Amino acid sequence: MSSAKSTLRRRRAVTAPLDSRPTEKAETARAPTLRPSRPPPPFLLDFFPLESAEQTRLSRFYQRLREGRLSTTKCRTDGELHWPPRTACPVCHTTTLDWVDLPEEGRVYAFSAVLAGAPLGMEPDLPFVVGLVDLDGVGLRIFGRIEGAPWQACRIGQRVRVESYEAPEERVFYRFRVVDRSS
Repeated sequence: MSSAKSTLRRRRAVTAPLDSRPTEKAETARAPTLRPSRPPPPFLLDFFPLESAEQTRLSRFYQRLREGRLSTTKCRTDGELHWPPRTACPVCHTTTLDWVDLPEEGRVYAFSAVLAGAPLGMEPDLPFVVGLVDLDGVGLRIFGRIEGAPWQACRIGQRVRVESYEAPEERVFYRFRVVDRSS
């Protein structure tokens, strides 16, 4: 027997046929499995960072978010305000940074409506709005989701307020909510 035929026989013996499926009797005998309503995204596609002190040196950012405060770091040496928060100043490279609270309100600088093609795990949220917000009085422009109005009603210059919210897997994150000044 040729070696090619012998290899083919070994492959057939090890590999199950593609169309082999459990019988109907076996399928009904299986115990039901409980599936979460929304499985967590794969680690590399997880949009919400790990937040504990054991996982990040920026855990104070998340602690403050849980308190309803958006904060960042400011360098003690040169006074530079950083976004996102840092563990070292990108200007003078010192690690002596202070945590400071940021303003609660700002104005929409730019935005985009996500109508299709949402990232993995965010498909049920369609449509939604993301944008850049100029925070009042600090010269920082921050990216985030904008809630509280349909995408067709969003406008450049619209007032928004930062808020923290519970993210998947007991995490916390921030977003912006449209401020209704008409009342």
